Amino acid sequence: MFVRLPAAAVEKLHRAADALGMRKKDLVAGLVSRYVDPDSPRGLDALGSLSTREIALGVVEPAATRGSYSFQPYDSSPPEVMTAEQAAQFLQIEKAEVIELADAGKLPGRRLGAGWRFSRTALVAWLSTPEKDKR
Repeated sequence: MFVRLPAAAVEKLHRAADALGMRKKDLVAGLVSRYVDPDSPRGLDALGSLSTREIALGVVEPAATRGSYSFQPYDSSPPEVMTAEQAAQFLQIEKAEVIELADAGKLPGRRLGAGWRFSRTALVAWLSTPEKDKR
């Protein structure tokens, strides 16, 4: 999973992980396990209050990015080099759209023979760039 955080939150997470001698992903996993309860009304209310916190305090973080998301778990980790079909599954779009984007030069990949190959790392980097940079 890739998450974009405001710069101030990233710095806090980095300092906390260093101070505790933990990996950041372990620290985040522990925080989510301990404090996120989406299965109860009280837990959902607490989570919902986080999204309005900046309005209540009058603080707006310009570096914060908002949007919607949808996750589909993998049975196993995706390979580092993927076919168009695997890239489509990874990106959760149709294979034809992957090929169309690659043919147009909008999706990072390499044509090898009759097929395309895509780097998982390059696709994640592509996803993390602002929309205007993808065109």
